[in-house]
Amino acid sequence: MADASTVTIRTRKFMTNRLLQRKQMVVDVIHPGLANVSKIEMREKLAKVFKSETDLVFPFGFRTQFGGGRSTGFVLVYDSMDSAKKFEPKYRLARQGLVEIKRIARKQRKERKNRNKKLHGTEKAKGKKAKKSSD
Repeated sequence: MADASTVTIRTRKFMTNRLLQRKQMVVDVIHPGLANVSKIEMREKLAKVFKSETDLVFPFGFRTQFGGGRSTGFVLVYDSMDSAKKFEPKYRLARQGLVEIKRIARKQRKERKNRNKKLHGTEKAKGKKAKKSSD
């Protein structure tokens, strides 16, 4: 069985994006004998190559070619954590554990939606109680 040392990482379409304070590139990963390469492992290798911290490397969109042994995806390497938090989408920051996305339970969201159906205009924003029908 192949191990992680047989993994080769090649970059294509490299571009330094000064406006967004990052380096961006398409990455080809050749991994014969392995099903896939973990993003954590990839981040460590790319951080070493680009002399950066692992937290500033954002790999995403990897697709394994038919037959296996080769994957292609996209990588962004930010200059600083501030620029990463400023320009990177929140879901990608959450994936890496840099930001916490708090979600309200699905049932609570649906209950709030149905309560708001009974309200009109600015009452919805204030969250006032629905008026009882006088029958």
